[in-house]
Amino acid sequence: MELTYHRKGDYLFPNLTLQEKPQAIGKYGMLRRTYLKEYKKNLYQSLLMSGKLDSHLQEIEQAAQNRMENMMERLLMKYPAPDKETDQMAWTAHMNSLTQMAEETVLTELVYS
Repeated sequence: MELTYHRKGDYLFPNLTLQEKPQAIGKYGMLRRTYLKEYKKNLYQSLLMSGKLDSHLQEIEQAAQNRMENMMERLLMKYPAPDKETDQMAWTAHMNSLTQMAEETVLTELVYS
């Protein structure tokens, strides 16, 4: 692979272009990137150098979102929520509890693995 350069003033800069446009990465993708950067440095460097880091983070983000939706549905079937109209605080507390349960599983299985 031969690099070409362009001159800007007294300096030569390499003509480099990104292969793909960066995409917005959500919460789980950012958590995964931080985990890889801090604890799986070899994998992080490998994905970064091969240009596959963004697509990997997008896959993790999408899988985590889908898993959260599926788990919330299953948890709501197993542990039905109280009536929202009669007891809003209990409904909110119940839904927050279910969300935390689902998120803990998603983080363990997808992000921190």
